[in-house]
Amino acid sequence: MRRRERYDYVLRYFREQMPEVQTELEFGSVFQLLVAVVLSAQCTDKRINQVTPDLFRRFPDAKSMAEVEPEDVLEYISSVSYPNAKAAHLVSMARQLVERHGGEVPTDMNELLDLPGVGRKTANVVQSVAFGKATMAVDTHVFRVSHRLGLVSKTDDTPYKVEQTLVKNIPEEDIPRAHHWLLLHGRYVCTARRPHCEKCELANACAFPTSSAARGESGSRHE
Repeated sequence: MRRRERYDYVLRYFREQMPEVQTELEFGSVFQLLVAVVLSAQCTDKRINQVTPDLFRRFPDAKSMAEVEPEDVLEYISSVSYPNAKAAHLVSMARQLVERHGGEVPTDMNELLDLPGVGRKTANVVQSVAFGKATMAVDTHVFRVSHRLGLVSKTDDTPYKVEQTLVKNIPEEDIPRAHHWLLLHGRYVCTARRPHCEKCELANACAFPTSSAARGESGSRHE
C-alpha cells in the first residue's frame, strides 16, 4: 500500500469511528489546560487528572499561581514526574503570563514557546485544543504510531520531522483531531511494549511487521 493510500485508509477509519475526540486531560480554562499539559510531560493523563482538581482549586488562574513560590505548588504535584522542576516552571510561567500577557495565555506560537516549561509539543496542544488551530503535537504515542502505520518514513527521526510530514499529508480540517486519534490509538491499541495487532482495525493498512503476523501473513510489507 502506498503512503497516500495509507493516509486515506487511516483517516477514513478515524473519521468514522471517532468523529468527536478530545484530550483526556481535565481543565476549566486555557490556563488550566496549559498547566495540565506541562505537568503531563513523561507522566500519564490519569495521574495528572488526580492531581489537578486540588491544584486548580488553590490556583485557578495565572495571577494566583504567580503570587506564590514553587514549594507552594510542589505540595500539590509531588506525585507527578519531576515535580521540583515542574513546580518551578509553573510559577515562572504564571509570573510571565501576568507580567507580559495580563494573565492570559497567548495564541501566538513564539510567545507560547517563550514561556518557561513550554516546548513545541505543549504549545501545539494548547494551540489545537484551546484555539482550534491546525497544529500537530507529537508525543511518544504519536511518534510511535506514525512510524508503525507507515505514515512517516524512517528519516523522520525527530518529533519535528514527524510533525511536518503529518501536517503535509493530513487535511487541515482534520489536524486538530488527528493528534488525538493517533495518541489514543497508541495509548490503548498500538501500545509500546506489545501492540494489540490482533484487535487493531488498521492492520490492513499497517506497515508494522507484527500486524502481518497477527493476520497470519509472513514478512513485512513495503510501500
